[in-house]
Amino acid sequence: MALQVYNTLSRKKELFTPLHEGHVGMYVCGPTVYGHSHLGHAKSYVSFDVIVRYLRHLGYSVLYVQNITDVGHLTDDADQGEDKLILQARTERVHPMQIAETFTRSYVEDMEALNVVSPDIVPRATGHITEQIALIQSLIEKGMAYEANGSVYFDVATFASYGKLSGRTVADLNAGARVDVKEEKRHPADFALWKKADAGHIMRWPSPWSEGFPGWHIECSAMSMKYLGESFDIHGGGLENQFPHHECEIAQSEGATGRPFVRYWLHNNMVTVGGRKMGKSLGNFITLKDAFKKWDPEVVRFFILQSHYRSTLDFSDDAVEGAAAGHRKLMNTIAQLRARAASSGDAGTGIALAEYEESFRAAMDDDFNTPQAIAVLFNLARDVNQALSSGAAYTRGTLEAVVQFYDRYAGGVLGIGTTARGESAEGEGSVSALMDLMIGVRAEIRSRKLWDLSDIIRDGLATLGITLEDKKTGTSWKKVS
Repeated sequence: MALQVYNTLSRKKELFTPLHEGHVGMYVCGPTVYGHSHLGHAKSYVSFDVIVRYLRHLGYSVLYVQNITDVGHLTDDADQGEDKLILQARTERVHPMQIAETFTRSYVEDMEALNVVSPDIVPRATGHITEQIALIQSLIEKGMAYEANGSVYFDVATFASYGKLSGRTVADLNAGARVDVKEEKRHPADFALWKKADAGHIMRWPSPWSEGFPGWHIECSAMSMKYLGESFDIHGGGLENQFPHHECEIAQSEGATGRPFVRYWLHNNMVTVGGRKMGKSLGNFITLKDAFKKWDPEVVRFFILQSHYRSTLDFSDDAVEGAAAGHRKLMNTIAQLRARAASSGDAGTGIALAEYEESFRAAMDDDFNTPQAIAVLFNLARDVNQALSSGAAYTRGTLEAVVQFYDRYAGGVLGIGTTARGESAEGEGSVSALMDLMIGVRAEIRSRKLWDLSDIIRDGLATLGITLEDKKTGTSWKKVS
């Protein structure tokens, strides 16, 4: 089975065929850095991280670009309201670029904790003002944009296929329905490419039309095409960005170049709380930094991947705890297999891993179906555990092959590491890896009913300030002061 992806543009699954054989150009809308990232951000960027990982696993050379929006994103996501960074800067009484730097660092820290691979290029909107102005000038010269009182708007009437991504048409966009009416606009659906700055607006740049700042949509078009070309393979982002953001990107990009902008549009769905969208405006969000105080970041990642990227993910403490139990059970199994492999000999039987590899690949080829891929990991763990419990003996090579399977697919593709993660200054990565191994060895000892030896390990760890808790779902550990 070849890779099939759901293309929002065609509203169906399509065979993935990149523009240039063996190479994939991919752009994902990055965060607007005016606050700490929350679980909704994590769902998006973990999902696209797995997509990049799997494409590379398939042998593609992927150029992954993800921007930082540090100017121009207005509070109502249309053409009115205040710049989100400036609003936050006013609240905290600091310069807007201080807000941008603070929360960019915060975002990077959170992504590293989630084991998200860094994009190859991370352009900032403020660093690409020249490219945005040039793109706007091109649209004006083609008669697709117009200046009004120092601001510049895209004329949606000049782009016949406006609405092809979202299914909305210009006729559907009645005055005031989605975009506030401004007298300087020719049509209420026309959107800003450049905004003239008010007297007190701090973030401003000179342009042929006024001192001002770019519209939100023009930023992504300019940055994506600068690094990936006028046409590229994949554009990703949240479902909430399908309209107006991505619709406007298509209009202005294809209007300027006359070429198809993006081949495959991939949109991840949202995180909900009790069925309602998680978001800052609703006050029902949990920041990743707060989530990491309650759960290991890898558990949060595992929780996210238990839902398909195009499905909603309903958050609750119980749901994450359930994911934590499953994660713990899987990690304990892998640790136990590592311990057994180290002590096994050449006698015994083998196991056919090809069917599990085929099942994992089939799941991921079906529009990156991570829940089904995770089910394959559990199926293998169940089958191996059942065989071992029944007295079967596997060769060392077999057990090592099973561990390598988990390293390759769970660790490499899904990023839910089966080995030590990056060490902190305090060596937490080494401690975690050592405890995983210790728990695996102890599980093997308990399976042989060597209870006294099991208790010696537990009591010995307790004297070192580490407590073990045995549950039906596996053994967990924690440090105690």
